[in-house]
Amino acid sequence: MMKSVAIIGGGPAGLMAAEHLAGKGHAVTVYDAMPTVGRKFLLAGKSGLNITHAEDYARFVTRYGAANDRLRPVLDLTTPEAILVWAAGLGTETFVGSSGRVFPKVMKASPLLRAWLKRLEGMGVTILTRHRWTGFDGKTLLFETPEGQKHVTANATLLALGGASWPKLGSDAAWVPVLEAEGVDVTPLRPANCGFDCDFSESFDTRFSGQPIKSVKATSGAGTTQGEFVISKGGVEGSLIYAHSAALRDALNRDGHAALTLDLTPGRTEEKLVADLARQDRKASFSTRLKKAANLDGAKIALLREVNPDANQLNAVGLASLIKALPLLVRRARPIAEAISTAGGVALDAIDERFMLTSRPGTFVAGEMLDWEAPTGGYLLTACFATGIAAASGIDRWLETPRA
Repeated sequence: MMKSVAIIGGGPAGLMAAEHLAGKGHAVTVYDAMPTVGRKFLLAGKSGLNITHAEDYARFVTRYGAANDRLRPVLDLTTPEAILVWAAGLGTETFVGSSGRVFPKVMKASPLLRAWLKRLEGMGVTILTRHRWTGFDGKTLLFETPEGQKHVTANATLLALGGASWPKLGSDAAWVPVLEAEGVDVTPLRPANCGFDCDFSESFDTRFSGQPIKSVKATSGAGTTQGEFVISKGGVEGSLIYAHSAALRDALNRDGHAALTLDLTPGRTEEKLVADLARQDRKASFSTRLKKAANLDGAKIALLREVNPDANQLNAVGLASLIKALPLLVRRARPIAEAISTAGGVALDAIDERFMLTSRPGTFVAGEMLDWEAPTGGYLLTACFATGIAAASGIDRWLETPRA
């Protein structure tokens, strides 16, 4: 007999679960508080939807930090290759960028989402927007709608409401007190893949805000990576910063301070840099000497002087050491509403192997609501897809299990 499933949240995890469950013959309804589904998905795709990553799979599955072991079986069933096959089935051709990130050739999310919603409609999935879930009344789901409060019962429920980043698009974490009232263990939500304040001077902010710092290596507790970042108003942001954001955030929370060590000339050894600096005419300006000896541009030179105002007093050895290991102090993580994603959420030990809440049988959780995090680069979206499918599989098994 056909069973009813209510999926609350129309993002990647919820929609992927809907597709899987409808394919199993269940009657699926997706509820979303916003006027349309997939809003965060669409915004993420404005500059090119980073759908997954093409790096070696053995490396790929290590990108989820403390959740690696729990997510590995899930990712094994929904690999990056499987996601590309799925996208191709929706008419989305992809390509691998120079960084290994995988994008649709059209470099936007809207065609993929339109094709996906059309497929779901053809599979009989019902999507109800402007339905804000407000909690439970026993086994009944409560929604606020333009027509007033609605009561819904279903054979199983999947919560896929996202985290707390970009709340204007629907991920506002209003679910946290609701689940905590149900006895669900929720790890405090924190910003992930976020920028940081650095307390830069007003003159530096005015002149360099918005400018990129290219071709640098950054080292933190997360290791060493190469890339680029952007000077933002009062701080730093961008892909290289995001790769280290979890380590920096946790250091701030633990120690009250954190630093990112920058190598401004990753292609040069310190010894070569010392020799090149020593050859420069001391009568030349500091900027001229750095440009000629180290090939530093204006933004890098300004950042170096902002971090160490006495840099121009250093000899060649001291200056080379500073260029190769510039200690950029970060003071605060940017607010969670500005972050790309969220750390924290429903504790992984609060769900069983089917992704069902142990304290509330028949209610499952997927996507960014769960306590895991990953860097940008396709890892976030892949895990949202994968946990959506895993939860859907768990729902299917639970619905097929006879109960007294």
